[in-house]
Amino acid sequence: MTSLNKPVSTLCLAVVSAFVQAQPAHAESPTQLGAIDVKGAADAEPYTATKAASGTKTDTPLMETPVSIQVVSRAVMDDQKATTIKDVLENVSGVRAQPSLGGTSGYLIRGFRTGNIYRNGLLTTPGSSLGDFDLANLESIEVVKGPAQLYGRTEPGGLINLNTKRGLDSPYYSIEQSVGSYAFYRTQWDAGGPITPGNEFQYRFSGSYQDNDSFRDFVSSDRLLLNPSVTWRPAPGTDITIDVEYQKKKALADFGIPVIGRRPADIPISRNLGDPNTPRGYQDTLMIGSEINHKLNADWAIHHRFLYTHGDSVNTFVNPAPAFNAAQAFNETTGIMQRNIFQQRSEQEVYSTNLDLTGKLDIAGTRHDLLVGVDYYRSHNLYGSDGQWVAPNPALAIDIFNPGPSYGIARSVFDSTLKTSSTALPRSDIYNQWHGVYAQDQVTIGKKLHLMLGGRYDWAETGRGRATTFSAATEALFNSTPSVIRKDQGFSPRLGVLYELTPQLSAYGTWTTSFGANNAPAANGRTFDPQVGEQYELGLKAQLFESRLLGTLAAYKLTKDNILVADLNTADPNDRIANKQGSQGIELDLTGRVSRYLSLIASYAYTETKVIEDHAAGSPTKGNRLANVPKHSGSMSVRYDLNGQGAKGLSMGMGAFVAGKREVDLANTAQLPGYVRVDAFVAYSGWKLGGSRATAQLNVRNLLDTKYYESTDPDSNVAPRLGVYPGAPMTVIGSLRLEY
Repeated sequence: MTSLNKPVSTLCLAVVSAFVQAQPAHAESPTQLGAIDVKGAADAEPYTATKAASGTKTDTPLMETPVSIQVVSRAVMDDQKATTIKDVLENVSGVRAQPSLGGTSGYLIRGFRTGNIYRNGLLTTPGSSLGDFDLANLESIEVVKGPAQLYGRTEPGGLINLNTKRGLDSPYYSIEQSVGSYAFYRTQWDAGGPITPGNEFQYRFSGSYQDNDSFRDFVSSDRLLLNPSVTWRPAPGTDITIDVEYQKKKALADFGIPVIGRRPADIPISRNLGDPNTPRGYQDTLMIGSEINHKLNADWAIHHRFLYTHGDSVNTFVNPAPAFNAAQAFNETTGIMQRNIFQQRSEQEVYSTNLDLTGKLDIAGTRHDLLVGVDYYRSHNLYGSDGQWVAPNPALAIDIFNPGPSYGIARSVFDSTLKTSSTALPRSDIYNQWHGVYAQDQVTIGKKLHLMLGGRYDWAETGRGRATTFSAATEALFNSTPSVIRKDQGFSPRLGVLYELTPQLSAYGTWTTSFGANNAPAANGRTFDPQVGEQYELGLKAQLFESRLLGTLAAYKLTKDNILVADLNTADPNDRIANKQGSQGIELDLTGRVSRYLSLIASYAYTETKVIEDHAAGSPTKGNRLANVPKHSGSMSVRYDLNGQGAKGLSMGMGAFVAGKREVDLANTAQLPGYVRVDAFVAYSGWKLGGSRATAQLNVRNLLDTKYYESTDPDSNVAPRLGVYPGAPMTVIGSLRLEY
């Protein structure tokens, strides 16, 4: 335990418990208890989702939407005891986490990296530099495959949107305590219900505290999440929600292990090549959001959302040096890695808002679901670096096969090194401002033919000021001559068609484009043209087993031009070059209930990727596969409720997560081996404890204790050959949840 310690969790537990006990009518009322949605009940659809707002910003059913959209429900998160979105997205085809510094700061969707995470339809931070998000306050996670044209500033691979919990019509309280391997300790709570008798005001308060060590040597973390929200319904058809989300995390940066030859080094996956005396980094995030929905009449409505985000983070690490030159930093023959001490800090402030008008019209026998909207996004990121990531310190060299003698760097060495800098201009002010307008018409002709016609126009301003101080960097950003702020604009159309072959089967096709400005100048100051993406997709959607199971089969071809990759020919870690990459493949997703007692979520992806154009001298990566993208990957998790076998309240499940071999880097110098990871759980919810319903659950992750490697660092902080992230060995978590 560190500064965020167990007393914090204990206090939260006491507060929630006191609140619950202060309302005995709810705890003892059979009506209120019966209103609780019992996970896994035979008459529930815990895994099934029929709608997703992120795909069209309307209430169009998934079966009528010519876009591949996958939704992972709260029930799946609870069954798998997932705690971060990284864990959840393993259930979605073509999606893989690609962390940096050992944290979940990026994802690959259809082969393309995205760090942009949306929260209730609004972008949180560029590049997700705030790290991973806790799940305690989430109702579901949506993944829109391909360019999410309505949103702007999106990656062509897809979009990740987090839907947070909102106020409830009926009182509900729950608290859950979990303990597990590697000193895992987690308290999670959820409370909600009406504030006033007429339900004009509702509230929700969810959150968690977690403290854990790791299978990685001297790596630990603790984090706290608080998310209160209030919803006001001043009149029928009108609701206003305000919520505040605060996250605090402390953790040790971890680069994993290096590659030797064509495979990860044959050393224990627990071995840490940093130092136990490294100060733990921190991330503080505050989000303040609002949402207003107002029905003008039965067919027309307006929707307004706003999100303010402030993030502050500092990470210190003992990293390979030179960080981006694997050959110089690591002698694969002797096992000696050169190191030095480096620190990066970031303070971000983000404003994001949109205003939508939705409506329905009937014209000449056709139905039109219309959307017209505008949005605005502005972010400032004050980024600073200290220490040495280029020049190695010979005194800090470490033998990866016998690291012990190098452990224990004195605090004075940290302090003295962090007073220096590898770059002449160690402070940056990174600026992004976007204006966008968009329109969409979903046309239904007859009862079976659905057309989607949409377009978006963006105006973007991007710039980066660099100097020796933050104030000077801001001055360089806004007052340099010539200006370092680049202005771009572009139009992104989307066309889609879907035909209902039967009430249970639909065929669709889409053509979609994307537009994204680049904000990473080359070392000589040259800026890059906007990123543009284009995708063609054909697919089938099916409702099976009396519409309880939703399936999507999609084939796509996707290209992205002016994509920025690290230029390893310069000494600047922020320097980039642009190339063109492509991805094509087939994806299958199944989610829902197969029978009265059997629920299922499954996926498969066949993904072919390559570098189409490489603008580096000699085009060394042209034709290569993209890093960390397996050709074959998939997952399957099932849950079986034994109610029909005389074991009321007992359920069990098992899951398998599969990934084929993956390239370590764009140069395709090495590969990570494929793997199969098996998970399992058993839960019992058939008993009461006092006035509450109790659920005891045991989860085992990596049941067979498989040794595997998840990914490599994507050139964000070290060369990929120096940063391979092992997967965790067998991990056991036991939990007890009380629901009132």
